[in-house]
Amino acid sequence: QVHLVESGGGLVQAGGSLRLSCVASRGTFSLYTMGWFRQAPGKEREFVGQISWTEGRTRYADSVQGRFTVSRDNAKNSVYLQMNNLQPEDTAVYSCATPAAPYTDYVGDFAYWGQGTQVTVSS
Repeated sequence: QVHLVESGGGLVQAGGSLRLSCVASRGTFSLYTMGWFRQAPGKEREFVGQISWTEGRTRYADSVQGRFTVSRDNAKNSVYLQMNNLQPEDTAVYSCATPAAPYTDYVGDFAYWGQGTQVTVSS
């Protein structure tokens, strides 16, 4: 019922950059935390970063801290993931997510997921 659509993935060399986008169907988009997750083949899905309903408050996994930046544009119902200095270990399918309820920013509350976009980093 809540649709999330990611775009912007592709193939990039180590040290390069990509910017992922996610568009949500919610009319009350600004009230919800938005997050990014990734999953590599044979590995569990892991948290990457998120941005709260504020302008806003962000949180990142240690593995991407200082390299990735989450931002949002509430007028466009969109959230972005700017990825710099990409490394081969960043190769994964990246998905955006959002909780069912507004005004929550706990990782365990994410309930709706997009189909994902592939990011491949070559050496």
